[in-house]
This record gives sequence, C-alpha cells and structure tokens, in this order.
Amino acid sequence: MMEAHDVGLGIDAGGTQTRWALADAFGTIVAEGHVAGSSALQMASPEGRARLRATFEALARDVLAHGRPCRVSAGLTGFGGDFRLLTDWLAELLGVAPQDINLCNDIEIAYLDAFAPGNGYLVYAGTGSIAAFIDADGTVHRAGGRGVVLDDGGGGFWIAREAMRRIWRREDEQPGAWQASPLARAVFDDVGGSDWAFSRQFIYTRQRGEIGQLALAVARSAADDPEAREILRQAGAELARLAQALVARFGPRPIVLSGRAAELHPLIARAMREALPPDLDLEQRTARPHAAAARLAIRPDPTKT
Repeated sequence: MMEAHDVGLGIDAGGTQTRWALADAFGTIVAEGHVAGSSALQMASPEGRARLRATFEALARDVLAHGRPCRVSAGLTGFGGDFRLLTDWLAELLGVAPQDINLCNDIEIAYLDAFAPGNGYLVYAGTGSIAAFIDADGTVHRAGGRGVVLDDGGGGFWIAREAMRRIWRREDEQPGAWQASPLARAVFDDVGGSDWAFSRQFIYTRQRGEIGQLALAVARSAADDPEAREILRQAGAELARLAQALVARFGPRPIVLSGRAAELHPLIARAMREALPPDLDLEQRTARPHAAAARLAIRPDPTKT
C-alpha cells in the first residue's frame, strides 16, 4: 500500500459510472476502478443523499486498498459549487484534509483532459450531453447540459428515450409491431419483456444512468434496423448543435467529441461531422477524465487549472 504523499486521487462521477484513478508524482496512473454512477443532483433528496453516500463509501474502500491519497480532485455531474457536505464525506472516508479536496463540475475536468484553456471546444456525450469552453482566463462557458428531463440531446438517456418513444408510438398504431423490429426486440430484451408494464417499470423506477444504458440496445440493432440508425444520426446532429452554439459565441476553434455515448456507434460521429461546417476541425477521442483529475490532484496546487 502506497503512503499518502505518493498519490493523488481523481474522481469522475457520472450517471452511469463513478470512475476513479490514482496518479503518482510523475503523473503515472498506478490504480483505477469504478463504482456505481452518481450525481450531485442526488443531494436534493434524503434517498439520493443516502445512495450517494453509499457510492462514496464503496469508492473509498476500493481506493484505500491501493493507497491513501494526499489530495483529491473530483468532477461531479450536476455540481454547482454549493455542497460542502460532499467535501466533508470525502475527507472523512478517505482521511484527507478538506482543504486538499477540490470539487468541480465533471465537464471542467473533461475539458482539461482535451484542451488547455482557450484552445478548443469539448462536446461530451455520456448519460447526458454538454459542450464546454474554458477561456484563457479560466472562465467556463457551456452549451447544453441542462439535464435529461429538459434536453441533453444526443446523450445516452436521450437515445434510449427516443427509442422507447418510437417503439411505443408504433405499438399504439399497430399492436405487436415490435416483433418485426430489431430495435424494439433489443430494447425489450433489456427491459425484461414486451408488455408495457416492463417498460413502465424500467423507465419510471431506474436511475438515469441505468436508463441511458438502453442506448446500447439501439447501437446493437443499428446494423439491422433503419430506425435505430436514424436515432443515432439524430444524436450526432444534436451534438453538432451544441458545438455550433459555442462556435457562434466565441468563434471557430478545434472541436473534440468525447464520452461513452459518443462511442456507441460510428454513425454518431459521422453524423456530427456532416452537420458541422467543413472548415471546422473535429476529432473524436476516448475520454479518461478520472485519469486527468488524478494528475491534477498530484500537482502542488490542484485548484489552479
């Protein structure tokens, strides 16, 4: 087990997974893992706070099996900068001084994993979706990221909801049509059955990250189902809209597309490319914001990004 002065802990908390990594003084990732999905929005209810606390406890057990970090840099989806209790929990569970814990929104760390401030735009598609730009002064600008109830077009939850919406509209018009639809069969396999009761139970009782996982069924059926392909193309167009919003406000810059939902199927990035002006540079990268956060944590002053 490594001593406390050896490693910094990075946390990337999203709706599907909460990923963590430990980095040594050279920035090398020496351990990493994941626990259940989480969000700062869970702080809004007693049940949510209990689930988030349990997730932090599981994370701390896994981390401490490898080493006690000297500092922590954590990005949480839904974080607004006003949850002191989150810092207190991490300090208690990890044995780290509160002043050595830096919390921010998860998109800030993901951006710094892709660009230095001022250099480009990040479009991130996970359970939800958001585009971000951190300017040379360190100010964070965003487009989207308003939550899955309101929008988050192109994210995993949006893809899953769009599939469900189309499937059940068709069932209203032609009961039993799902049997001829590869998309519907894949989705119903994941929710447990073709009866509405299974879909209702899944959509209205599961966490948003679990619902977003239905996007995997859409991607699996894309080779055989034109409707699944259309949903994925629409997702790419939604992500392009986020990038264009920032381009309109701050001018042309390189764009990086990242996030697990963006990697579901090549159609998503292809459709995004087609929806953007040809003179805009677009690159897709695999995101490792938990590793970027760990490297930020091991710096002498991780609050200065």
